[in-house]
Amino acid sequence: MGSVLQREEMDQINRLVEQEVYDLAKQVVYFPIRHHSPACAFHLQKTIAEYEPQIILIEGPDNSNHLIPILTAEQTKPPVSIYYAYASGEKKYVCYFPFLTYSPEYVALVEAKRREIPAAFIDLGYGSRLESMEDGHDLKKQNQKLSYHDERMLAGSQFIARLCETMRCRNFDELWERVFEVEGIRKPTREFVKDVFAYCYLSRKCYDDATLEAEGDLIREAHMRQKIAEAKAKYQKILVVTGGFHTYGLLESRKTAYKIQKVKDEKIYPMVYTYQEADQLNGYASGMPYVHYYETVWNAMGKKEQTPFSKSALSYLAQLVKRLREKGEIVSTADAIEAYSLISGLAVMREKSEGGAYELQDSVLSAFTKGERSIATAKPIETLRELMTGEGIGEVAPNDLDVPIVRDFKETCKAFKLTITTTGRNQKVLELYAKRSHREASRFLHCVHFLGTEFCTKEAGPDWLNDKYVNLVRETWRYSYSSYVEARLIEASVYGGTVKEAAAQKLEEMMKELPQHQSHMLAKWLLMAVVMGLEKLGERLFAAVVSAVREDGHFLSLCKTLKTLSILHEQRRLFGLTDTARLESLVDEVYYQAVAKISELSSPNPDECPEIAEQFKFLYMISEQKQAEASRDIFLDQLETLLAVPTLPAMLEGAAAAILCNLGALERGEISVRARAYMFGTPEKMQHTAAYLHGVFLVGRDYLFDDDSILSDLNQMIIRLDYDSFLQLVPQLRLAFAFFGPMEISMLAEKVGALFETTAEEMTAPAVAEPVLQRARLLDDRIRGEFARWNLI
Repeated sequence: MGSVLQREEMDQINRLVEQEVYDLAKQVVYFPIRHHSPACAFHLQKTIAEYEPQIILIEGPDNSNHLIPILTAEQTKPPVSIYYAYASGEKKYVCYFPFLTYSPEYVALVEAKRREIPAAFIDLGYGSRLESMEDGHDLKKQNQKLSYHDERMLAGSQFIARLCETMRCRNFDELWERVFEVEGIRKPTREFVKDVFAYCYLSRKCYDDATLEAEGDLIREAHMRQKIAEAKAKYQKILVVTGGFHTYGLLESRKTAYKIQKVKDEKIYPMVYTYQEADQLNGYASGMPYVHYYETVWNAMGKKEQTPFSKSALSYLAQLVKRLREKGEIVSTADAIEAYSLISGLAVMREKSEGGAYELQDSVLSAFTKGERSIATAKPIETLRELMTGEGIGEVAPNDLDVPIVRDFKETCKAFKLTITTTGRNQKVLELYAKRSHREASRFLHCVHFLGTEFCTKEAGPDWLNDKYVNLVRETWRYSYSSYVEARLIEASVYGGTVKEAAAQKLEEMMKELPQHQSHMLAKWLLMAVVMGLEKLGERLFAAVVSAVREDGHFLSLCKTLKTLSILHEQRRLFGLTDTARLESLVDEVYYQAVAKISELSSPNPDECPEIAEQFKFLYMISEQKQAEASRDIFLDQLETLLAVPTLPAMLEGAAAAILCNLGALERGEISVRARAYMFGTPEKMQHTAAYLHGVFLVGRDYLFDDDSILSDLNQMIIRLDYDSFLQLVPQLRLAFAFFGPMEISMLAEKVGALFETTAEEMTAPAVAEPVLQRARLLDDRIRGEFARWNLI
């Protein structure tokens, strides 16, 4: 029964191919393809030459037809892509329709132009496709990038899985290469078409209508049938090029009417693409993998090479040896010769005319790795896959649809000598203080990074926003261009026509979402605007900061604002600020506002105490920089008022007392007196000793060296502690002493050594192991016993 069913199935396929699909005498000829297949493109060229169609209809969103002249222009160099984006509610959807030089769709477009006949896309638009599907469908739920060439249904069918198992192929791609690429280019075109249609037809039969409808296939095919019917009324010879999975669907006559939801304001742009993104292995499910390898095969086919796969393999082995040597790997020419020989042997074993991509990889794995594959030996096969995928990037011909922000980005990159013609990672080191052009490049890179393009990342340099590494004078950036960067720029075009305008508008919108009283966040955005060189926005932000400061009643927020404004004032030359009088006036105003809040901190949130103590130190440093005595006096008055509060947290007491001692408002001995009150107070108060010392050492570590009594009293306190209390206090004490540097720790060791009548060297010597101590104690007891027996002690 199985063989009868098989024969009936094949008879049906043969009848369909001969009468419906590939009858060159009929008005409509269907050419089934797999996306990015050189063999399909090869036979498609033959079909076009033999059939001489009057129009070529291609599977692709029909709202993209206006881009065909751009895609086929001489200046356009694949890989390129059409970018689609639309919003539905709060969600955004994006999609890519990539073209390679050997993509059958692209070959069809180029052939149509060469023959001066029309070509048109006939598929449903991306937005309309999703909106017309059921709301619960997975594709509609996904808020991520998709390729229009999604072959999950074809590659994932039960038929293909069983066939891979029968033919001992690792996956669908290896099966496809074996049957259609290596052997397919040697078959007559009619037989090749029949084989492609048969595989796709049998894969499609693995799914019921409900699944096909849920995936959106039926509504797309209904739309394409309608477009074909419209073409039949105008043309006598029509060639239809679609994915093989849909060919049978175009032959079916279904009476079901589908309601298509048209999408307005869908963004459609031509854009560059990369080999890496077009590669199926990178997660886009967009057709054939190893795109650069198959492009090499396609070029060899164009040169009428009799063995294009063998020719390509030889080229890649030579490149592999060269690349591995550049990476410092030790490889020999003999390894490449052995690998080339293995390719032929593997091809014979697998009943192939030539060795393809998988024979090339297997031969390299065997000849270059020479044993079990591990991290240490994986370099050859990883490098080969990099070569087979490719690092190139395409080029789109100049056009009126060119997005202004993308054009501005590319022109600016060219001006700053940033390489965007390859997908490799590049480095740019900027001398911020020495060269004005480098400061401008830094501003540009900060803008691009802020827009979320993932074009660049700062690896080293001053971090103004977090007040780190501000003493550095260079910035080091890593950057890499790809179609993803271009897509993100297109999305950012809603903010402005240039990178600078978009960054300014985006920052301004983020600013509007902040509560008015959070002056520190507005000050941070002001600093960011200055770093990005957004002068006009900086003016508006400055006014907003002034207004927010006068409404901000939170001490910590005001201190953060003051720190940010201080950075702006200190680096005014680097940032190119000219009118600094207003900035100096605002710094003074924020300083007084923050200091005025100190006396209100008698009962702060315990979790905020460390940060408040840090801000005390910061305000102390600012007060020392101010020449006016009034600014110092108000700071002293506020600290004295706060220190008089009996319930003041220990950490704040230590910081305030240390600052007042530094300013001469308290005797230096007061530090020790207050410390002793904690160390020899109640058990509860004793537990706050570390917090008090933490506050003192935060401001002045020298107190520990000027007054030996602190260390002596601390030793007496530790002696009095029970074991559990000691364990509870040790982590806090370690944190308090974390401020001391290596030199200070050495000095501290000497003081502790003197306290115990020993030396710092002995104290820092490696600890004696406990078993050794036990044996020494046992020996000591025996000696003492022997001495006692002889009355020697």
